[in-house]
Amino acid sequence: MEIGDGVKCSKVIALVAILLFSFVGDLSALSVTVNDVECVQEYVLYEDDTISGNFVVVDHDIFWSSDHPGIDFTVTSPSGNVVHTMKGTAGDKFEFKAPRSGMFNFCFHNPHSLPETVSFYIHIGHISNEHDLAKDEHLDPVNVKIAELREALESITAEQHYLKARDSRHRRTNQSTRDRVIFYTIAEYLLLILASGLQAMYIRSLFSKSIGYNRI
Repeated sequence: MEIGDGVKCSKVIALVAILLFSFVGDLSALSVTVNDVECVQEYVLYEDDTISGNFVVVDHDIFWSSDHPGIDFTVTSPSGNVVHTMKGTAGDKFEFKAPRSGMFNFCFHNPHSLPETVSFYIHIGHISNEHDLAKDEHLDPVNVKIAELREALESITAEQHYLKARDSRHRRTNQSTRDRVIFYTIAEYLLLILASGLQAMYIRSLFSKSIGYNRI
């Protein structure tokens, strides 16, 4: 029994190690520059797999104004049906079940004339259920538990990626705000200098006229 338990424990440790390495390799995160419409494709192997992820518009803030219509996000299934959509957002999370296997399109639409940089993260999760266990006698319940652990780890990583992208956007927004403050401050000082100069010239012209009248 002790030998059997040791073998089983070694098997679990090996599977966890494989899980961690595969977990790092399967993460899909990228940066997309959206001028008008940009799409990313991802293949889903199984029906009812969980498709989750998030995106953040890093360059959402504009130097001259913070008003922006946001971008549109649409997911279409292999059959061309829209399965998920978001309108006018600067970033959000998403999660839904795949209605079928095949190639899914994740498209961003930027209604603004300026290009936007989008930090995009996506994950396709698959956990075998009891029905799969009944069909496949070689499918070890330990593997199912490891898959559940893998999905939990992926959820944490996705949240970290989302927060990191939002932090990057906030830093850019703060920098843009500082640039605007500096610009308006310099412009204000220049206007004050110009106004002071015009006033000095006007007062000098008045004195010049008064001196001329006195001479007459």
